[in-house]
Amino acid sequence: MPTTNRSTTTGSLLTALCPDLRIALTRVGYDADTLFVALGDAHAALGRGEPVPVRRAARKAGELGTLIRLLLLGDALPESEVAAALAPVDLDRAVAAGLLDRAGSEVRAALDLRPLDAGAGTRWILSDLDDSMRRRTLTEDHVLGVGHASLSLLRATPTRPVGTVLDLGTGCGVQAVHATCYAEHVTATDVNARALWLAEATAALNELDIELVEGSWFEPVRGRRFDQVVANPPFVVGPARIEHTYRDSGLALDGASELVIAQAADLLAPGGTGAMLAAWAHIDGEDWRERVSSWLPAHGVDAWVLQRDIADPALYVGTWLRDAGSDPRDPAAGARAEHWLDAFEAAGVEGIGFGFVYLRATDEPTELLAEDLTHSFDDPLGQEAIRYFERSAWLRAVAGNPDLAWSARFVVDKATALQRVYLPGLDGWTPEVVRLHRGDGPRWQHEVDEPIATLLAGMRADGMPLRELVELLALAHGFTEVTTEFAADALAVVLGLVRHGLIRPV
Repeated sequence: MPTTNRSTTTGSLLTALCPDLRIALTRVGYDADTLFVALGDAHAALGRGEPVPVRRAARKAGELGTLIRLLLLGDALPESEVAAALAPVDLDRAVAAGLLDRAGSEVRAALDLRPLDAGAGTRWILSDLDDSMRRRTLTEDHVLGVGHASLSLLRATPTRPVGTVLDLGTGCGVQAVHATCYAEHVTATDVNARALWLAEATAALNELDIELVEGSWFEPVRGRRFDQVVANPPFVVGPARIEHTYRDSGLALDGASELVIAQAADLLAPGGTGAMLAAWAHIDGEDWRERVSSWLPAHGVDAWVLQRDIADPALYVGTWLRDAGSDPRDPAAGARAEHWLDAFEAAGVEGIGFGFVYLRATDEPTELLAEDLTHSFDDPLGQEAIRYFERSAWLRAVAGNPDLAWSARFVVDKATALQRVYLPGLDGWTPEVVRLHRGDGPRWQHEVDEPIATLLAGMRADGMPLRELVELLALAHGFTEVTTEFAADALAVVLGLVRHGLIRPV
């Protein structure tokens, strides 16, 4: 593996092996769809880290089964069996390149190589072996594979066509590989030379052209601008130390997220978008929204922050210890947990929030909407983020000129449903809640009253503007004229529904 500092990758034995490796993987059918069919019900066991059902299914799958056992389960297999499954790959070259290890007459994988379909067909991703199938202690420069966080960011990333994309802290390169589906040019950076070694091979294996640059944080691309920045940084909240570069930044508490959120806008071209994972500490007596807001520059950013979960500190520490292959019951791991929890206690940390941060470069004062999105939903968030920023731009214009909203016609989105909840009472069913429910995207819900439900019922693309609808609503409720308070309340509700996409201006 190359270890010298460099501005771009220069090739390696592993990268040189990739053309033959690609032929072998294609010939055997080592792709996402075929793997799913070959494993059948055992495919779910693969995600659960249960090797026995996968191994039993793989034994019946011929050469594909050999590669499943070799590359996904980490089994040691006879050299002749591996040579047949990987032909035309030369096993001596594969060992020298760091793909395989040889022990006598058996061969074992030295790297994880798995197929992934993120919507554009199978891509093969190289990474270090994890401990999902065999117990391992991870090294400091361990390169994580495609985990839950990576997959969630893939689903949450906007994929509209753009010119340039930066993948900040690329790791194994999965986000950069995904970006080639919608960008003309992709740049990926990492401080970990081993990560770039693997990312370079991953790009070659998939016949993709990705610019790879080594360096810390924003230094390798300082002064450049991109249409989109994607980041899955080492955002783990904890003491200022580095045990594993994939998770630890060396910055105290949520310093890594603060750094990326504070400076990412400097890398965005006008109108450019950022999509990243981040975490933030919930401090005693402090609103997490204000904490994240304080990280943003005062000018030039429209930000949308979605908190997906809040973890208890003890659960958080235990989860990340196990993620790195440590047993929390081990004395050494216990000492690390004590230090970690001591740092949380000293800082007044009551919980750790986690979620998505979206940025859009503007030429206006910074605006932030930070909200909880802890309920379940199925649709990817990427396209929703673009629509959110489009709605946000319209709302920004309305803030400067409310007449834009009053003179506009609105329609209720076709995915919006009206739900009335009745509960049993002394006189039969009693109405309790009127709720608008968006059936797609983040599946937002808004409780409204009957007057607002009536207002929305009158919205038509060829109907009356909002001002006239509100006037009719006021008359229907016994007002001779629209009071300032009535109008302000109605407008506030309408704009809130626009922000979440339940209604839209025509």
